[in-house]
Amino acid sequence: MTIVSSKRDRRILLVGFGQIDKSVFQILGSELPKTFPYKVIFAATLPIPAEAYYRRRHQYFSPIFIKKLKSVPHKPGDLILGIVDVDLFVPGLNFVFGQADPQSCAAIISLTRLRPSFYGGKENSQLFARRVLTEAVHELGHTLGLPHCSNRRCVMYFSNSLMDTDIKGYKFCPQCQAKLKNRLK
Repeated sequence: MTIVSSKRDRRILLVGFGQIDKSVFQILGSELPKTFPYKVIFAATLPIPAEAYYRRRHQYFSPIFIKKLKSVPHKPGDLILGIVDVDLFVPGLNFVFGQADPQSCAAIISLTRLRPSFYGGKENSQLFARRVLTEAVHELGHTLGLPHCSNRRCVMYFSNSLMDTDIKGYKFCPQCQAKLKNRLK
């Protein structure tokens, strides 16, 4: 996959589903350009799709959000990042922090399990912001064709738990950084 845009035209479109605190968009808007050579734009707010809710699980089916993101107006080469504050899942996993579709360059992240309070901890805005950024960078890495990495300190490492997310952080390992640089040529 080759990104079909000039460097100056590259954009990450942020799309909120439902109510998302403005601070999340501010964090992503200021931090993502430090990792990706893209302009970050708030593109839209969409309703949470009712058809994504699975009553038995009390969770939302992540692929439906990806499908909705594909319909957001965008240019070739844009990356689309959806943000939602509901618990997401995909078949075969109890939950996901996010999901990406490299073919459409669309990804979704969930804020719900990134909050320390979800697991009974005290609120910590700095830790929450770091987790949001980590998951956003991870899913955007997938939209650019990067696979999971075996390096536990790399943002592309698969997170089975929040501990994995906290350990890896939002930086690419040297190998994934080289892959990213190659993708962005």
